[in-house]
Amino acid sequence: MRRDYHRWYSHALGRDMELLIFGHAGAPCLVFPTSFGRFFEYEDRGMVAALAHRLKQGWLQLICVDSVFSETWYNDTRDTDSRMWREEQYEHYLLTEVLPLVRMINPNRYLMATGCSFGATEAVIFTLRHPGVVRRVIGLSGLYDVRRFFNHYTQGLYYHNPVDFIPNLTDPELLGRLRDTEIILAIGRDDPSAWSNELLSRQLWERGIGNALRLWDGWCHDWPYWKQMIHLYIEGYD
Repeated sequence: MRRDYHRWYSHALGRDMELLIFGHAGAPCLVFPTSFGRFFEYEDRGMVAALAHRLKQGWLQLICVDSVFSETWYNDTRDTDSRMWREEQYEHYLLTEVLPLVRMINPNRYLMATGCSFGATEAVIFTLRHPGVVRRVIGLSGLYDVRRFFNHYTQGLYYHNPVDFIPNLTDPELLGRLRDTEIILAIGRDDPSAWSNELLSRQLWERGIGNALRLWDGWCHDWPYWKQMIHLYIEGYD
């Protein structure tokens, strides 16, 4: 299996950023790490090995990015708007630095995104905020109401909180792009964040945006479950 390491100075973020790419062809998939995970977490936790057959066959390519979670969602030393501005800079890094690299090395335009736990949160937020960029998003055990991370609610937070901004989407072009996006939300019924998956799924359907909500029995918030989930949903809904 091909494995490539990349590091460069990000002008969007003002510091070096690293990532790993697994596979030589196929549909590219952005992989976001968990809350305090790094770009190598997906490999270390056995998720890359779990997808080895697809990677070796050239059906799938994983782009495992680093995060700035400690500067955004988990940085309670800064005010809400400065944290959300940092998040916007991170999205700019993905759009203007990571994706051009992906398109340069891979002609396949069917971009996917996924993540586990807070990586799922980031993947879904990125997909919903940039309709049409990601064609399929697979959120595994994500949280989609992030207000609990902040003491003050601002407009910046509103535009990064899916259960707030999705109900108010009215632009026909943006709605059309999201309706063409495959959205899969998988989580254990006993996961404390399950309610936010159910709420977001319902809100999406109310805007005519189809999605697949998959509630697994039990808690399911751990790597052995996520390995099972990704096998099911990386290529289909069931």
